[in-house]
Amino acid sequence: MNKDQVKGVGEQVKGKVNETVGKVTGNTSQELKGDVQQGVGKAQKAWGDAKEEAKDNARKPH
Repeated sequence: MNKDQVKGVGEQVKGKVNETVGKVTGNTSQELKGDVQQGVGKAQKAWGDAKEEAKDNARKPH
C-alpha cells in the first residue's frame, strides 16, 4: 500500500464524518464539504491503486 492509497482512504473517512455531522446538525455546508472530501479521497486512492498496479506490472516478466 502506498501513501496515496493511505491518504485517499483517510480523506474518505474524514469526508464521511463531515457528511454525517452535517446531516445530523442540519449543516448543509458541512455535509457538502464531506461529499467533496470523499470524492477527493476516492480519486487519490484510485491514483495510488494505479501506481501500485503499474509497479506490479513492471516487476512481472513479459
